[in-house]
Amino acid sequence: MTELKNDRFLRALLHQPVEVTPVWMMRQAGRYLPEYRRTRSQAGSFLDLCKNPHLACEVTMQPLRRFPLDAAILFSDILTIPDAMGLGLYFAEGEGPRFTNPVQDEAAVKALGVPDPEQDLGYVMDAVRTIRRELDGTVPLIGFSGSPWTLATYMVEGGSTKSFSKVKGMMFERPELMHQLLSTTAESVISYLNAQIAAGAQAVMIFDTWGGVLSPSDYRTFSLAYMKRIVQGLTRESEGRRVPVILFTKGGGQWLGAMAESGCDALGVDWTTDLAVARELVKDRVALQGNIDPSILYASPQRIRSAVAEVLASYGYGSGHVFNLGHGIHPDVNPDHAAALVEAVHELSPAYHG
Repeated sequence: MTELKNDRFLRALLHQPVEVTPVWMMRQAGRYLPEYRRTRSQAGSFLDLCKNPHLACEVTMQPLRRFPLDAAILFSDILTIPDAMGLGLYFAEGEGPRFTNPVQDEAAVKALGVPDPEQDLGYVMDAVRTIRRELDGTVPLIGFSGSPWTLATYMVEGGSTKSFSKVKGMMFERPELMHQLLSTTAESVISYLNAQIAAGAQAVMIFDTWGGVLSPSDYRTFSLAYMKRIVQGLTRESEGRRVPVILFTKGGGQWLGAMAESGCDALGVDWTTDLAVARELVKDRVALQGNIDPSILYASPQRIRSAVAEVLASYGYGSGHVFNLGHGIHPDVNPDHAAALVEAVHELSPAYHG
């Protein structure tokens, strides 16, 4: 494989010295870019775009052509695994993801199998391989998956939800059934992420989007325990390098200390937790990624720059910080404002390294 020209993202995740704080943005390939909208139109639908390795590579590369980002992230969706399990994923206009075959009873849970990543999800692996060739060693490629709990919320609810009534109903009334569902899903995530690593992903991230809706004890039992299982099952070295693992629970600031004991290399932090507090909680056991409010990108470039300075100062001196948004970039953001953020990180962060 081609030697990496810029590996500061990987070094920061492993607490190794860097000269500049690395930066990438969650959902950096997406609707805020006009070139993305054109490519999605060419694909026909969001799902068709995800399942076309050539076009998935194209949209992965688009933000890197605009901004000097320090990492690329595979363009895909967190719901590829349940789709491969036969749940019938589709996207309803204005409603988000939906499943034609939700998992709401014992028979449906028992019928689930672990998808073969190269057969059932081969389009994802083909995209990883295509992107790695296209990147040609410029920056590392991040692979990803949803967490078992987050995938289960969509699988049981049949799509997006605000109440989580069905999935929490199963969790409280049939905990053994929920554990069976989460166990199958965790094994699927392990297989899926290991296949991404074998195909060329150089770091992987687990998105626990809905872990924050759980109580502390339920979070540890139904979300964190399964992410720990995944971390333990992952390939941790490839191409002669450590493959860092990032866990991100949106709304999970209070659990960062427990998450740091999972065996992961880094934790994503949303904007509701100060990085200084987060750093104290994890005691430098893991690196931190985040955590500026995505809505700052609606502000002027000058205001964005000052907000970047605040986040950098909050983390403080030394390595172990990857700059990112606290969640995904909003679709109506001006791309020039994203450029201002990346520029500010690279200009202001050297003062914290040396």
